[in-house]
Amino acid sequence: MGFGQRIQEQREALGLSRPELAAQLGVTPSAVSNYEREISFPKAEVLLRLFDCLDTEPNVLFRDSFRGRSRNLTREEAKLLEQYRTLPHQGREALRSVAEALCACRTETEEPAAEPRVIPLYRSPAAAGYAAPVFGEDFDYLPVTDQVPDAAEFAVRIQGDSMAPWIADGSVVYVNRDPLRAGDVGVFCVDGEIFCKQYYKDPAGVVYLFSLNRARADADLVLTPTGGRTLACFGRVILRAPPLPGRV
Repeated sequence: MGFGQRIQEQREALGLSRPELAAQLGVTPSAVSNYEREISFPKAEVLLRLFDCLDTEPNVLFRDSFRGRSRNLTREEAKLLEQYRTLPHQGREALRSVAEALCACRTETEEPAAEPRVIPLYRSPAAAGYAAPVFGEDFDYLPVTDQVPDAAEFAVRIQGDSMAPWIADGSVVYVNRDPLRAGDVGVFCVDGEIFCKQYYKDPAGVVYLFSLNRARADADLVLTPTGGRTLACFGRVILRAPPLPGRV
């Protein structure tokens, strides 16, 4: 029995349809069908969700080989997955988001020099004040032209109006991995949701994520050191932002 048949068997045992499993994985139903028919193999970040959704262990699904290549996990891989499974839900979401962003930003080391540089353009991951999906497979490759800053490592399409007029609804922002300073705009994962906000951390360790549109101050986020919320920063938006709100 191959891994695809085991996925289908476990899915059906849990009473999940393909669309239901696809929704939990953040992929399309056709992708789930391809996994079960062993036409394609889930990406690493999708595998993490797959083990959770099917309530199973990695080596249960991959005891045999896949197209002649062993898919059994190494001891190091099994240890990492075991550590992952001990994390709370918020920690898992933050780890998935970081892994997905890193995978998306990998460059082809053997790419011919004549090929233009490209960066991932996420279609709709960063809500300017509203919850949105974490980074996943929903991106295109954007050629780096004169209009794209040289320092850009990836791009994000913004939803919502809470960063207007500096970042309009539907516009694209360019992001790099420079360290954030007070007043910088960044792309953040908070409890598994992605936001584009202006950053400030006070001496007490409280993190403020501000909306540039102060008419949308209701979309601000405040994270205290003891609040139990997870926070990860994907990078700094290449933008000359206005001063921080006067109350900070």
